[in-house]
Amino acid sequence: MNTDELLVRREDAAGFLSLNRPKAIHALTVEMDHAMTEALLAWRDDPEVKVVLLDHAEGRGFCAGGDVNLVRQSALTDGGERGRKFFYEEYQLNHLMFSYPKPIVAFIDGITMGGGVGISQPAQFRVATENTRFAMPETGIGLFPDVGGGWYLSRLPGRIGQFLALTGARLDGAECLWTGLATHYLPASQLAEAKQRIAHGHDVAQVLAALSVTPPEPRIAANAQAIARHFASDRLEDVLASLAADDGEWAAKELATLRLKSPQACKVALRQLAEAARLDSFAENMVMEYRIAARVLMLPDFAEGVRAVLVDKDNAPKWNPATPEGVTDERLDAIFAALPADQEWKPL
Repeated sequence: MNTDELLVRREDAAGFLSLNRPKAIHALTVEMDHAMTEALLAWRDDPEVKVVLLDHAEGRGFCAGGDVNLVRQSALTDGGERGRKFFYEEYQLNHLMFSYPKPIVAFIDGITMGGGVGISQPAQFRVATENTRFAMPETGIGLFPDVGGGWYLSRLPGRIGQFLALTGARLDGAECLWTGLATHYLPASQLAEAKQRIAHGHDVAQVLAALSVTPPEPRIAANAQAIARHFASDRLEDVLASLAADDGEWAAKELATLRLKSPQACKVALRQLAEAARLDSFAENMVMEYRIAARVLMLPDFAEGVRAVLVDKDNAPKWNPATPEGVTDERLDAIFAALPADQEWKPL
């Protein structure tokens, strides 16, 4: 599928996928997902393509996320049909990248959020720069850290994944390297050289190692112990109580942040990560995330959250339920329950 929003090209031994929606910070559309899937399938068995390079064509960010406005309109107008199809196909792309037999190098230079995380974390090589701003901010729009977020965040050390999932905190490039979300840290000025060397057949790991530099001190490291302590529980009420009992400035800031998020989305995220940590395969994780997505998109918080943050931009969502206590275990059980067999997610 051809689209001006994704530039697909071959250069020597490399296939290039360059996101090209600069006015939307390269947020993913259905057409972009389709085009990436088609290119990856075509290159998978092409002996001349040795590596895939994923970047953005221009602008200040790698990828700001997925087309949540489309999903919201689907929830409001067609019973979620288009939204479920969007999630289904996006997750197939995520899984295709995760299981891809050739190395993928993702250059996460600039804003990398939501759907941008979903197409970069599966890459064997994830290159951060001084411009990187990484986040999974879904709880602020009544969603949850999907696109494989359950798998990646649940496997970070020291409850950092739970912290990121609940608060939507932004990490810079140095922090991405420190947490393991990035594999290398390069100056943005060296990215063109790295891509050229890799495309010309040089070993990817050697190229990135040669051009890597020592990043600044990761700021999150100073709060690692506090994160491990306050976000230790899989119960949202416990996290909130722990932060409230701490009179420090950092705890107060994070508590205020959490009180702005959807209580339902936060509880879903904590359970999602707890269950993902016990799964044996990424495919199983995507089955679970699709079950959640298929239901959450039709619950009030998602349409309301997108309205408040992205449509009306009043940043005053009215969550339903309004408190963590209103999000019962029975409600969560229904969100996570298996779908009918003919509606379950399957990989390509």
